[in-house]
Amino acid sequence: MSEKPTGWLSDDEITRVAPADEAAFDAPVPTQIVSNGEFNPMPQTEDQRRVEALVKSLGDRFASRQGLERRDFLRTASGMATAFLAMNQVFGPVWDVSEAEAADRDVADARARGLSGQFIFDVQTHFVRDDYTRERILNLAKYAAEHWNPALKKSPMTIARMKFENYLREVFMDSDTKLALLSSATFDNPDYYFLFNDQIRDARSLVNSVAGSKRLFAHTVISPGQPGWLDEVDKAIEEYKPDSWKGYTTGDPSFPTKSGSAWRLDDEKVVYPFYEKAVKAGITTICIHKGLMPRDYEQSWKDVWQYATVWDVAKAAKDWPQLNFVIYHSAMRPLLEKPDLELAEFEKSGWIRWSTDLARIPAEHGLTNVYAEIGSAFANSAVASPRFCAAFLGQLVNEMGADHVLWGTDSVWYGSPQWQIEALRRLEIPEDMAKRHGWKTQLGAADGELKRKIFGLNAAKLYKVKPESAYASLKDDHLAEMKRRWVAAGELRSNRTYGYVAKDPGIA
Repeated sequence: MSEKPTGWLSDDEITRVAPADEAAFDAPVPTQIVSNGEFNPMPQTEDQRRVEALVKSLGDRFASRQGLERRDFLRTASGMATAFLAMNQVFGPVWDVSEAEAADRDVADARARGLSGQFIFDVQTHFVRDDYTRERILNLAKYAAEHWNPALKKSPMTIARMKFENYLREVFMDSDTKLALLSSATFDNPDYYFLFNDQIRDARSLVNSVAGSKRLFAHTVISPGQPGWLDEVDKAIEEYKPDSWKGYTTGDPSFPTKSGSAWRLDDEKVVYPFYEKAVKAGITTICIHKGLMPRDYEQSWKDVWQYATVWDVAKAAKDWPQLNFVIYHSAMRPLLEKPDLELAEFEKSGWIRWSTDLARIPAEHGLTNVYAEIGSAFANSAVASPRFCAAFLGQLVNEMGADHVLWGTDSVWYGSPQWQIEALRRLEIPEDMAKRHGWKTQLGAADGELKRKIFGLNAAKLYKVKPESAYASLKDDHLAEMKRRWVAAGELRSNRTYGYVAKDPGIA
């Protein structure tokens, strides 16, 4: 294709990535960092290579016991357990998993069934509109199909994987997600918008009418300071009736804005008139993309990267106690260097770039209306360094408070969010880490109080959902019936991801 893959990654970064859906093999949990396109993924580490090799060897062993091919086995609950066993062998015992789950499908299936009714509200999901033509993923180098996964040649490689139909499958059929919030992103060039605000509204209406219950919630995306943006806010309040708002303080997440679209949450002249409208309309949750900067952000994002930090959160939250500020990805800059180095920095200083700053805002400023959504920060740290993932989440729940952490997965970029759900269910803070940092709160059981809060109860409060009554309607709605038929037909997760991975340096 002649069109350059534009929008998310720089020219230099594009040469260093490949489509994630053309990766080496479809593991239950990705064996290297997958980027949603908002940052440059780091290469697969040696530890991740070891995990991949173990998943394959353990998968072969347990698959043969169950009379399955490895590919099919890895799409089962036992296959999911196998991936976490492999990670524990490489990274240490961070995940709560037993060999019995991997070896005995009945054991794994019983656990999966027991947790399948868990109330999970994913507050960050995406798909692209039908007329979306910026096929960045498909325009990337196709070498991976030759070198990594030749079987992909047997099926069409189309942008359909990122569209509505596959979104429904991955999020609602192939995972335990019960409710989801649909989002989009702002760009200096509107052609790059995944969905426009009226399309987000229409998708919500379609899904909920088909389901017969409220399954999908909707953002309206704002672009403060841009021509006509407050008129769009007025239109949203009158016509779209969003459940919450979404903004990118960097303006355009794909490259440093050249049109001056970056903005601050605490800009009294530009943004505070919007807050007045939001309060008056009763739409009081403001979701803000922060963090996720490329490794050379101080140079490549000069004069703009500061807008990805939390420098503007405290004042805005203090000035507007009627509003809730949800900081997406917990403002964490991605682990673009070796994860062990980032972990060492945390062990030394107790600081994680920008997410620690966010976690400490409530206590330092006496605020209760600032929240952390974990998004890609959780997904990528779980894959790259589970111990670091425990540090990241452990700090949030201990310093910010477990009732201020929200579940989000950035799906459908990463395929079915089930592997992320399983990661949180199984994650625990290592005892030595908790002791060293004086943390009193552990993450606890998969269905324990703390994880129930993160998975859905915290979001339910913000979005005025009563979990008990909501679940009563969800378990028998049309989507639930579709899923029962899906499972009865023997359909399994695809284990595919749809973002970017770093190229193997040994492959030209």
